Amino acid sequence: MKIFYRPEIDGLRAIAVIAVVFYHAQIEIYDYQFFQGGFIGVDIFFVISGYLITSIILKELFISKNFSFKFFYERRIRRILPVLILVMLVSIIFAWKYMLPSSLINFSKSIIFSLGFISNFYFWFSGNQYDAVSSSTKPFLHTWSLSVEEQFYIFFPILIYFCFKYFKRNLIHILIFMFIASLVMADWGSKNFPLFSFYGLATRIWELLAGSILAYIEIVKGYRSNNKFLNFLSASIGFFLIIYSIFFFNHKIFHPSYFTLLPVFGTCLIIWYSNKEELVTKILSTKLITWIGLISYSLYLWHYPIFAFDKIIGFSSNILEREILIIIFLLIISFISYYFIERPFRSGLINFKILLSTIIFGSFLIFIFCLIVLNQNGFMNRTPKIIYNLLSKEFSNVLTDKNGNLCHNNINGCKFNISSNKKIYLIGDSHMEKLSFDLKNKLITNNYQFIVYTLDSCLFFPGFDLVNKKTKKVNKNCNNKYFQRIKQTLSKEKNSTIIFGGRLPLYLSDMYFNNQEGGVEENHFSNYYAANYKYKNIGNSFIEEVTKISKKNKIILIYPIPEAGWHIPSRIHIFSKKYPNMFNLNNIEIDNFITTSYAVFKRRTNLSFELLDSVMGQNIYRVYPHKLFCNNIFKNRCVTHDNKNIFYIDDDHVSFFGAEMINSLIFKQIKKKLN
Repeated sequence: MKIFYRPEIDGLRAIAVIAVVFYHAQIEIYDYQFFQGGFIGVDIFFVISGYLITSIILKELFISKNFSFKFFYERRIRRILPVLILVMLVSIIFAWKYMLPSSLINFSKSIIFSLGFISNFYFWFSGNQYDAVSSSTKPFLHTWSLSVEEQFYIFFPILIYFCFKYFKRNLIHILIFMFIASLVMADWGSKNFPLFSFYGLATRIWELLAGSILAYIEIVKGYRSNNKFLNFLSASIGFFLIIYSIFFFNHKIFHPSYFTLLPVFGTCLIIWYSNKEELVTKILSTKLITWIGLISYSLYLWHYPIFAFDKIIGFSSNILEREILIIIFLLIISFISYYFIERPFRSGLINFKILLSTIIFGSFLIFIFCLIVLNQNGFMNRTPKIIYNLLSKEFSNVLTDKNGNLCHNNINGCKFNISSNKKIYLIGDSHMEKLSFDLKNKLITNNYQFIVYTLDSCLFFPGFDLVNKKTKKVNKNCNNKYFQRIKQTLSKEKNSTIIFGGRLPLYLSDMYFNNQEGGVEENHFSNYYAANYKYKNIGNSFIEEVTKISKKNKIILIYPIPEAGWHIPSRIHIFSKKYPNMFNLNNIEIDNFITTSYAVFKRRTNLSFELLDSVMGQNIYRVYPHKLFCNNIFKNRCVTHDNKNIFYIDDDHVSFFGAEMINSLIFKQIKKKLN
């Protein structure tokens, strides 16, 4: 039984890879991302792989009553490894040149796990959210799907062979049972353990098995559907389901889950009902689409490292220009690797022993490089002295209690110098955590008692719970119970000073920062504040509760800290490679070069300023960090570095050096106005 070429399957591959590439490119038109469901391209690949692999295995078993594991795994090696090794070797060059030591360490770990086809476990256990900004700069995050497929290729032929030999009559029932069990687990896991569900083979195998079930039925029946009307209708429905999923799925849906049945079922419909006389098949079989399908593996392997290094390096500040150039470059390099690497190695013209020796040697070089990087802690001496000093100081200045426990994300807070009666509270999110170390030193030196309550994404909104958008679970730390505890504590205070601050623009807009110049964080806030009390929104809660507290205490409100959108240490590292003369490494000085638009900052923070301005009272005082970073001196730009002050704003946080400057403003308020 010969496996005939089906061009429409290459067409499906093209649809899948286009969806994934445009999803990761984050193409937006009029502020709307049309490919926001493009991640389902991977699910289409899984169905196709399950169908083709099972077809190969079962056809050989039905013909010869045996199965050549050697030939099967040789074909998989020829198809997968040569291009993967090439992409790794090229990526290592860029990683060495442009990545910070900490990023290079993580890069090296991901390479090692990718070589072992277990990178899905690595990204799962390291907590990488697939659509998060931190993940968009990890060049080999996309290999999680390759690892899932390889794990399937390793164990599935053994399972099929065993079942065919001993449970041939029940093989279809076993496949269906595994399909249902995996699907149910995926849906449950996405709601309770989303990372496990996203990256795990057990929760993804149902998509591969959907294709396997089709292959089994086709081989047993000896044909697919031959009803012209049914072919047209079903293939059209399948195509619609796929297109609908690509354009209308988004980060809010549970995935993989019962929702994922739509693109999976759509793919199955096209595979089963496609026919050369039918419209969808004709569309998918056109030369351009099938050509993209042919290079889809190379395209998939290259696209994520290229997008990741673009975010790290910043090839161009013009977003549209950059996206067009990257996609053109991606097509060219995928074309080259397909015709000069992938196809020659797959064709069998190259002796397998020579191929295997080349792969082993290349893998050995990659593995040794990664081990050396890990052993040398990322080679800190590759970075300019300014970054080494800056990061070293940053990481060493973390607030801990007397037992060495971190104060940040401690729901019980931390207290310092409790013998003093002059109390200063700092309440807010990770913004305030960045200020806490230096502020504590300033206050303790001047004999103030300092009490800190800071949690991630948690300002002060009594009557609200922080809830995960997907799982609908209330955050175990940031919730109304926590807010009420703080409220009760503050209600007993008199003549104390309470400092409130946090990333209000994020909570009010539900969007992370896009500086409109290429510095883009992840899109939507992954949580939301749900009311379980009298207030309609978090703004009303904050205004009324802080106003009540101000009747007996002095309040300092920290206005929004300018966001950058860039990862600043990485940007400095890149600039040091491009323009080494800009740095005076002896004096650790740097010219102005990393800035963002003041106009964008004003639009971004408009609602936040209105909210904070609404908190009125005799005991209300205000600190405006943006006046340090955005003014006429910088020509309507918000600066993250200047040649007088060494500081940075990293996405939404300030470094220790920037914190010193903001805290100086806070301390002036405390000393001059509040005593």
